[in-house]
Amino acid sequence: MGSSALLTGLIAGLFLWISVAHADTTDDGALLCTCINDKGTCKNGTCRGDYCFYTLVNDLEERGCFTNNHREQCYTSFKGFFVQCCKEEKCNTFITPPSVITGTPTTTSPEAHRPELWITVSLLFLFVTTCACGLMLLLRFRRTACRQRDPESHDVKILKVPSGDDPTYGNIYDEFCTSGSGTGLPYLVQRTMARQISLVECVGKGRYGEVWRGTWMGESVAVKIFSSRDEHSWFRETEIYNTVQLRHDNILGFIASDMTSKNSSTQLWLVTHYHELGSLYDFLQYSSLDPESCLRMCLSVACGLVHLHTEIVSSQEKPAIAHRDLKSRNILVKRNGQCCIADLGLAVIHSQSHDYLDVGNNPRVGTKRYMAPEVLDETIRVDVFESYKQTDIWALGLVFWEITRRTAVNGIVEDYRPPFFDLVPSDPSFEEMKKVVCVDQQRPSLHNRLHSHPILSAIVKIMKECWYQNPTARLTALRIRKTLSKLDHDSDFSIEKLKRDV
Repeated sequence: MGSSALLTGLIAGLFLWISVAHADTTDDGALLCTCINDKGTCKNGTCRGDYCFYTLVNDLEERGCFTNNHREQCYTSFKGFFVQCCKEEKCNTFITPPSVITGTPTTTSPEAHRPELWITVSLLFLFVTTCACGLMLLLRFRRTACRQRDPESHDVKILKVPSGDDPTYGNIYDEFCTSGSGTGLPYLVQRTMARQISLVECVGKGRYGEVWRGTWMGESVAVKIFSSRDEHSWFRETEIYNTVQLRHDNILGFIASDMTSKNSSTQLWLVTHYHELGSLYDFLQYSSLDPESCLRMCLSVACGLVHLHTEIVSSQEKPAIAHRDLKSRNILVKRNGQCCIADLGLAVIHSQSHDYLDVGNNPRVGTKRYMAPEVLDETIRVDVFESYKQTDIWALGLVFWEITRRTAVNGIVEDYRPPFFDLVPSDPSFEEMKKVVCVDQQRPSLHNRLHSHPILSAIVKIMKECWYQNPTARLTALRIRKTLSKLDHDSDFSIEKLKRDV
C-alpha cells in the first residue's frame, strides 16, 4: 500500500509540477484573485498569488489566493470541507459548492491541461516510473533491514515511550486529515478553524505573551498569544511544527497557527492541546510525588527529549532538534502523570543526511538559571549541533532535580525551589550565574534522603552525570532514557514480586 501510494504521489506531483512550470513561463506576474474573509492578504477585495481558491467549512466561505508552496491544499478533502482551486484571473469569483459536501476531492488540477504538454509528459512518464520502481525496491530493502535490528542496542529511529492515554483530540484528527507535512491541520483549515475558537479564560502570562484556554469543536484547546516583540518565537514554532513530524506522546500536540487582528492590532496565535494540570513548574508547587511517580515523570521528559534529538530518516523525515530552553515552565503535565515538552521558539534544527544546521534568527536567549557553563562563559561551539544537545542535557538534570526535590521518602519532602535558589537571586543576571556555575563550579544541593531510596539514588547519579563541566562527558538523552526505562522495568518487577509473596 505504501509503495503504491508513493508511486501515485510521484506521478501526480510530476503532472502538477509540469503544469505549474508551464504556467510560470506563460504568465507575467501573479494572478489577480477575488478575496473575501482571507484576513491579512485581502486588499480592496482582491489579492495576488499563484492560485485562486474557494473554501467552505461549517458555512464559512473564504475566497483568496496562495502560492505554489501550498498547492497541495487543492487536494485536501474530508466530510464538511469543500475546496476548489483554479488558475485564471478572478476565476474563484463565482465558484459555488455542491448541495452535499461528501469529502470527495473537488479539484482535479489547479489548471486545465494543455495539449502541448502531453509530449513532454509522455517522455518523462517512463523516466519517473523507472525511478519510482527503483525507489520502492530501495525502501523495501531498508525496511527489511530495519526490522532485523535490535531496537534497544542502537540509536534507533523509532522510539519507545511510556504507555498512557491522552483522552482528547482523537476525533479532531480523525475528521481533519493532515496535509502530510508537520503535525497539525492542513494550512487552509488552520486559517479557517482559528476563527472559530472561543477564548474562555487566561491561564498564564509571561514575557512571551499569554496562554488562554479556548474551546473548538467541543474540546478545550490552549491558545498561546505571542506579544509582538516575540514574533520570532511564533515564526520559529510555526515553521517547526508545520515542517517536522513531531507527533509524540511527550511533545506538546500542535493543532494550528494563525495571525489574526483584534482591536486594530495583530495577534499571533499558536493553538495546541490543552492540559489542565498546567506546567511542571506549577504542578510541583502544590503536588508531591512518590518515588515510582517521580521515575515515570522523569522518564517521560527523557522520552520527549530523545524524540527531539533523534533524526528520523524515512519517507517522512524528521531532522534532529535541540530545544535550547528546556525548563520546568516549558514542560506540561498530562492527566496520566506523564509530561510533554513545549515551547520550541528557540529550537535548533539539524539534518545530517542533508548536511544543514538551522539556528534560526531569534534574538531571544534561553533562561539564565538553566544555562550550561559553556553558554555562560561563551565557549560553546555554535557551529556544531552536538553542542546544543549537550546544553539540553544540562537543563534536563536541573529539571530532574526539581522533580526529586518534591518526592517524598520516609515522610520527608522539601518545598519547591528553583535550581540554585540558595546561590542566586530570584531573577539572576548573566554574570551572577556565570560566577556560580563557571567560576565556583557549584551544583544544586542534594538532600540525604534521596540516597536512601534505590530509585532516587539512581536518578541522582544521572543528574550528576548531566552536570559535568565538560559538555562531551555528559550523558546523551538516549542513554538517560534507556537507564530510566530499565529502572522502571525493574521497579515494576519488584512490586509484582512483592504482591505475589504477600
